[in-house]
Parts: sequence; structure tokens; C-alpha cells
Amino acid sequence: MTKPTVKLADVARLAGVCAATVSRALSQPQLVSAAMLKRVEAAVQQLHYVPDGAARALRSRSTHTVSALIPTLDNAIYARVTQALQRTLEASGYTLLLACHEFDLGAELAITRSLIARGIDGLVLVGIEHDPALFALLADCGIPYVLTWALDQSGRHPCVGFDNRVAAMRVANYLIDIGHREIAMITGITAGNDRSRARLAGVRDALVAHDIELLPQRVIEAPYSIAAGREAMQHMLALAPRPTAVICGNDVLAMGAVLECHAHGVTVPAAMSITGFDDMEAASILVPALTTVRVPMHELGHAAAQQILVRLDGEAGAPVTELAVDLIVRGTTAPPPAARQ
Repeated sequence: MTKPTVKLADVARLAGVCAATVSRALSQPQLVSAAMLKRVEAAVQQLHYVPDGAARALRSRSTHTVSALIPTLDNAIYARVTQALQRTLEASGYTLLLACHEFDLGAELAITRSLIARGIDGLVLVGIEHDPALFALLADCGIPYVLTWALDQSGRHPCVGFDNRVAAMRVANYLIDIGHREIAMITGITAGNDRSRARLAGVRDALVAHDIELLPQRVIEAPYSIAAGREAMQHMLALAPRPTAVICGNDVLAMGAVLECHAHGVTVPAAMSITGFDDMEAASILVPALTTVRVPMHELGHAAAQQILVRLDGEAGAPVTELAVDLIVRGTTAPPPAARQ
């Protein structure tokens, strides 16, 4: 037998107050007395009352829900940013709804339509490359959004992030400064991923500025996994001449590259320098510890949430929030053997 649904009026009756007082106590507890709040909370607990979110959303035209649509759940870097995003939203009374599109921009558009149908109030996206229909859809529905992990140089879309190209140039310039000329790159898949393309472009630009060619056989695209990093590094080790330094598109690929060098007896960094990108927690405990680019993940999630909250309040918000990234030099990089000699 189906248990009857407990209504707001039932809570009001048990607490000995009117329904409006119950509604106020649940939505704005600071507006009722401590004694009144205690009576309402006791009635809610006794009756196991759950507020009708759908009905409340219809009345207020808001679900107090923000969605984050990320490329994949199979990458720890998104977990840390999402955690900061959720905590900041939660402090303002918003719930975070998470979805992923696996680097498929067509799927991202379809998922966005579904999220809007479910009544989200705002949307956090990763990167600057999206189907133009997605932005048209958000504009038509009046859904505020913010792009993250990159900067929109056109100024058309609000964004919180950093310059991936400049950060990658900094890595390449560091390796050149300590003597490397035979440089290769294991990049993430560039299709549907503007961050990967920008990092690859940054490495190319740095090398060109020093009259160094990034040979086609020294560029490998790989999914973000340790296994893919190992496989790509195996290819690099078979090249003749072998590169003396490999720049990786993220820390996961770099960890795979370091492990593959260990397996082949190639000493890191004496015989091979390797760099990552993101500064995951594991980067500092890898042996040797990984030279990488530190992305301020907590600040990224917090700032993205703040920008969404500002827009949900009807304010314009900052068009661009640029975060600083740092090159963290650790044990996986050193001058090449020739430079040491």
C-alpha cells in the first residue's frame, strides 16, 4: 500500500502554525524565531516531510540547481575543481548537477538540452570550443554560463581560466634554457579539445622562436591515461635520434612516460627529461617527482562558482577572470647529457 504524501499543511498543523510560516522557516530560517524554527523542524522530522522541489521551482521559476558539464569523469583534475565548485555553490543554497560528454561536442549539445529541460539555473562548461548551437540555446533560454580552463580571447563569452598556450611555451622555454634541443611532445587528443591544441601550439611557438623544429614523428596524440602515456613513450624511445626531453599534455601522460622509461632502463632525468601539466597530487610523490605546470584547481572551481552566482543575481559579472599558473621544477628534468659534458 502506498504511503500517503506528507504535505506542507500537515507540517503546519502539527507545529501549530500556518503553512506560510512553515514555508518561511524552511526557506529563510533567519526570518523566524528560534522557538518557532524548533517547532517546525520537530514536525518535519516527525512526519518525514520532504519539500516538493518541483512545485517550489514552478512558483519561483528557479530550481537552485547549477550544472557542470565536463569532458570526462576519468580524470582526477576535474574532481578537485568540481569539489571547489560544489562547495561554493552549496554555501549559497545551490545544488550542483554533474554530467560529462567524453570530448564529444555533439553529445555536449544534446546533454545541455536535457539539462535545460530539467530546469537548471546555470551552466559551467570546460574550454572555449563548443557547438555554436549551444550558445544560441543558452541565449534563447536565458541560462547564464561560464567557460573554464581556458580564456576566450574574443570576449564574447564569460570565462575563468588561464592561457594554455603561454603556459606550454613556458615549459618548452625552460627545457631550451637548460640545453635541450631534441624535444618531443605527447599531447592529449586535440579533436574537440581546445586546451590540448593550445598547449601543442605553445610548444611549437617556443621551439620556432629558437629555430628548433618539432618533427611530426615527435608529436603523438594520446588519450589521458597512464597506459597511453607508456605506449607513446615507447614510440619516442625507438626514435633515432632519440629526443632528450618529452613534454606531456598532462600529468597522467607524464607518469606513464616516466614508468616506461624505468621499464626500459632509461634514467630520468639523466638520459630523458619529462614534464607534465596540472600538478596533480601524485606528481609530487612520483619517483623522481614530476616537473609540471601547477593549475590552481581550487581557485578555478571557486571563481567559476562565484561568476555563476553573480549572474544568477542578475549582475553582469567579470567577462574574463584570468588565473596565474606556475612552472614547478622537480626531479624529472635536467640538462641533456651533451650539455652536462
